[in-house]
Amino acid sequence: MGSNPIPSSIFFMAPPSTLHRFRIDLSDIDRGVYEKIDIRIARHPSENEEFLLTRTLAFTLNFSSGLAFSKEGLGNPDEPCISIADPGGGYKLWIDIGNPSTRKLHRATKSSPKVRIYTYKNPELLIEELDHAGIYQPERLELYHFSQGLLETLKGTLARDNNWNLIQQDGALMIQVGTHAISGEVISCSLMRLGKK
Repeated sequence: MGSNPIPSSIFFMAPPSTLHRFRIDLSDIDRGVYEKIDIRIARHPSENEEFLLTRTLAFTLNFSSGLAFSKEGLGNPDEPCISIADPGGGYKLWIDIGNPSTRKLHRATKSSPKVRIYTYKNPELLIEELDHAGIYQPERLELYHFSQGLLETLKGTLARDNNWNLIQQDGALMIQVGTHAISGEVISCSLMRLGKK
């Protein structure tokens, strides 16, 4: 009997990642950091624009020597989206985006003395979840979100090739994108109640 070939119609290709380039002229007055950043970010097919923009902003607002995106992009859910590796093992800084699982954040606080989360979702939902999670050393966690409308306005300017002039001072952000001047804030959320029963 001859073999029955598998119909070619059942094979499919996963959509490829989309490469976005960001050339960012950064003036971080809060930290005294003035840099020209040129990064290429592979946007995973399942990654929405808010996630992409949040991790771009998180990278920019934490820019320093050794800072890097995860080599696997979003392919490894157990690793930080952005980090500074510790040569002795673990991380000096662990940055995650969105609403990472409490299991992941428990691992993060065991691996790094500083864990920063930048969420584009309702931060209160994550705080409520963390409050009941028993995270290891929750004082290592910092949670940030952006003022209403900032990401939505940035979405309207998103292209494959992007040029930003970003200024940060006292938590206020001003992002010049072409003729668009976009202002907003990066807001630190209080996590003081975590671990206090």
